[in-house]
Amino acid sequence: MTSLYFDIKEDQWPLVYDDRYNVSFCGLEKLHVFDSKKWRNIIRYLKEAKFITDEQLVTPLEPTKSDLLVVHTKRYLRSLKWSAKVAIIAEVPIIACVPNIWVQHAYLKPMRLQTGGSVLAGKLALERGWAINVGGGFHHCSGDKGGGFCPYADITMLIRFLVQAEMIQNAMIVDLDAHQGNGYQHDFLSVPEVYIMDMYNKDIYPRDRDAKKAIRRKVELTCNVEDQEYLTKLKQHLKVALSEFKPDILVYNAGTDILESDPLGFMNISDIGIIKRDEFVFEMCKQKHIPIVMLTSGGYLMKTAKIIADSIMNLHEKGLISGTVKRAV
Repeated sequence: MTSLYFDIKEDQWPLVYDDRYNVSFCGLEKLHVFDSKKWRNIIRYLKEAKFITDEQLVTPLEPTKSDLLVVHTKRYLRSLKWSAKVAIIAEVPIIACVPNIWVQHAYLKPMRLQTGGSVLAGKLALERGWAINVGGGFHHCSGDKGGGFCPYADITMLIRFLVQAEMIQNAMIVDLDAHQGNGYQHDFLSVPEVYIMDMYNKDIYPRDRDAKKAIRRKVELTCNVEDQEYLTKLKQHLKVALSEFKPDILVYNAGTDILESDPLGFMNISDIGIIKRDEFVFEMCKQKHIPIVMLTSGGYLMKTAKIIADSIMNLHEKGLISGTVKRAV
């Protein structure tokens, strides 16, 4: 069994985070619209609200090469040793001029740690009923191709590791990031044990027609969609999806790039709309006794971190997540 799986203490919450998730390129990261410190800011808001302490958080391990090879091809992993290749994936062209040893340390290592966090969160969700990786959700990366700021296929790895460990037989992915999740869709083409529901803006990147063949419940939206239409369609389609398929685990890709004025999502959902969205997904899982693992995925505005933190605290307030360990009677 992989070393990425380990047991946590009873007083720890299944909230997975490492401060090394955050990307720092001596300022070069500012050339990308992504808030490269988003993950740190989420935790900062949770700690300022006295919601969580460092001791209650779970620190993941970094995947080894053999862990990554469970999903990724050797050729793809070798390609990440070329800074020009990583620059295309990270969408920061100047990275092509940076020595690869620096690229590995400043960008790929944080992404590997987030990937390890997603894999661990899958196991913890089965044990606790829920888990949140305060990172991950690299849904544009498949086993042999990265893109869209996604260098590792953490969603595919999360599911494959659980299947290999015989912890689950099937899974559902509910992807509510603004963009189509084409990476894992390529990995799970013709895999009936993985049910994919993807709700995204059809008019923006990546427009991957081949990947769409893997989607069992496709909800295509347009630019500037607002709360009422968005939440109505989510409730309608998720209820149908869960009536069609009973998963052993639900992987929730909770991108916040649907937020109004996000520079890459081009949708018009309010902060309250995002909080209500997350609440509904967790509520459905609780009603149907389905373990859920949430990944924070895309979201490119500075205010995104506070919305995610507020949403996590709302889930607790509504009784949808808890640090209490369930005991068998």
